[in-house]
Amino acid sequence: MCLAMPVRVTELIPGELARVDIDGVSREVSVALIDAPEVGDYLILHVGYAIGRLDAAEAERTLALMRELAAGGEA
Repeated sequence: MCLAMPVRVTELIPGELARVDIDGVSREVSVALIDAPEVGDYLILHVGYAIGRLDAAEAERTLALMRELAAGGEA
């Protein structure tokens, strides 16, 4: 099973890297596969690589569902 999750770009780092926020946790990831990422963008992250863009509303809905599942609730 594969899992990709939405993350928000908080900082761009030279070398096709970015610092992203994953529900309050900061992590450095590769953005080499994303065309012109910007601070504030929501990206889909899979094993350390951003593999696509996601609009903010969809990212927030997905994160809310993931939080609910983690808390043991039904989605």
